[in-house]
Amino acid sequence: MKFAICNLGCKVNNFEANWYAMKLKEKYHQVDFKEFADIYVINTCTVTNMASSKSRQMIRKARKQNPEAVIVAVGCYVQIEAGKVEALEECDILIGSKDKIKLPQLIEKFLSDKEKIRIVESFNETDFEEMFILSFNQTRAYLKIQDGCNQFCSYCIIPYARGRERCLDAESIIKQANQLTLSGHKELVLTGIHTGRWSDGGLDLADLIEKIIKEVKQLERLRISSIEVTEVTNKLIDLMIRNKKICRHLHIPLQTGSKRLLKINNRPYTTEYFYKRILDIKNKVNDISISSDVIVGLPSETDEDFEETRKFVEKCGLSFLHVFPYAQKKGTFNFNLKNQVAERVKKQRVACLTNLSDRLYNNYVKEFVGKTVKVLFERHKNGVSIGHCSQYILVKVNSKIDYSNQLKDVYIDLAEGNILKGHIV
Repeated sequence: MKFAICNLGCKVNNFEANWYAMKLKEKYHQVDFKEFADIYVINTCTVTNMASSKSRQMIRKARKQNPEAVIVAVGCYVQIEAGKVEALEECDILIGSKDKIKLPQLIEKFLSDKEKIRIVESFNETDFEEMFILSFNQTRAYLKIQDGCNQFCSYCIIPYARGRERCLDAESIIKQANQLTLSGHKELVLTGIHTGRWSDGGLDLADLIEKIIKEVKQLERLRISSIEVTEVTNKLIDLMIRNKKICRHLHIPLQTGSKRLLKINNRPYTTEYFYKRILDIKNKVNDISISSDVIVGLPSETDEDFEETRKFVEKCGLSFLHVFPYAQKKGTFNFNLKNQVAERVKKQRVACLTNLSDRLYNNYVKEFVGKTVKVLFERHKNGVSIGHCSQYILVKVNSKIDYSNQLKDVYIDLAEGNILKGHIV
């Protein structure tokens, strides 16, 4: 039998989708989601309205491709919308954000009993479900160390979709990291819903990173997927300064640069704190890239609020942005608020900040011309080796040799937009 997986959403979803694929390959043959399959797994997302729409589309696409296939929907969209949305009723198996590790067995059960399965429970506290992955079919490997969120920002559905915070213990992380590096992965990406909140006993994230670097001998590079500004501790910064294996890129969500909107959306910092911390990090860690998330069109966001955000982003000197239009999510505090911003206004503001992001990033990238950076190459095509440096800037090198999955020093000759070009030294 053939199976196919469609993964939507964040790096945590990516990790989980890879685990599903690894387990299902023990019995079935994997094909592309566009192809005919006997089993379709849709790893859903609901963080934005677009993600929710895409989840529904992929369910219907799977059913159209093979009306007799087993359709499995799993994850955040299922957790929030099960029993409310017609598309989910087309699925044979529904699994929310708990008991995901049962997915392979539940497929077996359905094939045997031919009875629909629905595991979507309301939950707050739950244990971390470890998914031990042997390797990834890509250069860098993700390592999920944390799940859930306790922050309850006024606009965000994730605490309801993912439940409360929980963490994988340090020793299990070390075991997983050793396995992934022994499989050939040079770079690991620590990921979670709220990665900076990882803890185990008296250990925090900085302690964990130091432990990984010390005990995972084969590791050459370690990356943090995303972290809140309040969780970038002095201990973590000091560790970055001392150890070059830690990537010089931090993705620190801002969400809005409006003082008023930060407060009413329950963000755990002020613009003054954010700016002071960003400045401190940049002063201490040479050439660091600090990128961010920004949401435009939050309820009651005025032109003045948006302009405050635009100016604040420039003031911080962020390297680039991920810009999202605010999406109303039923169940969140913001859902029933008045003064919702018109979609056309959101679209204009997204375009404005996207243009700003492009300008900031191009200027940041230019700073590396004439410098030597260490690049982890990921692929080789038409005589060009392509990879990313520590700051996660795309780097291209003309080469007859395929340097895939190798770390090489590259002298940067020029910048073309947001891409660096150079030669091996």
